Amino acid sequence: MAVACFRLVLAGILGGILGYERESKGKAAGLRTHMLVAIGSAVFVLVSQIDQSPDAMSRVIQGITAGIGFLGAGAIVKGRPGEEIHGLTTAAGIWMTAAIGVAAGLGKAATAIVSTLLALVVLRVLCHGVGWLHKDPNSSTGPPPPGADGAGASTRPTD
Repeated sequence: MAVACFRLVLAGILGGILGYERESKGKAAGLRTHMLVAIGSAVFVLVSQIDQSPDAMSRVIQGITAGIGFLGAGAIVKGRPGEEIHGLTTAAGIWMTAAIGVAAGLGKAATAIVSTLLALVVLRVLCHGVGWLHKDPNSSTGPPPPGADGAGASTRPTD
């Protein structure tokens, strides 16, 4: 019983970490949603372990994956033609949170923790990096390239 409680608490904490990150950015699916998805996924896995049938476990994980796909689809919003699609990252975050809950429920704490950390890197760090990847080098925003004004050209090598 103590092991099951630890796995559920771990799932809740890790889901909460991702949920807090999403909520801090003003997204609809935040702390409570992610915690519930992670804990719910862990509960399904824990209950299926009672039977100890590998087939049952496989079906449960497949069911979680499909069910969370429907939940995530509800987070995706597309406006009129030509408008951006919103909610893809939130949907992917919900899906990732379910996977973390499954890992925690299976007792794979290290996998669940590392997965949470990787998800945080994607959500926090890569969101800042994407902007400069698509930036127009001829744009007037941001610092000019070295020697762009003709005076005092930089002697630094460029990449």
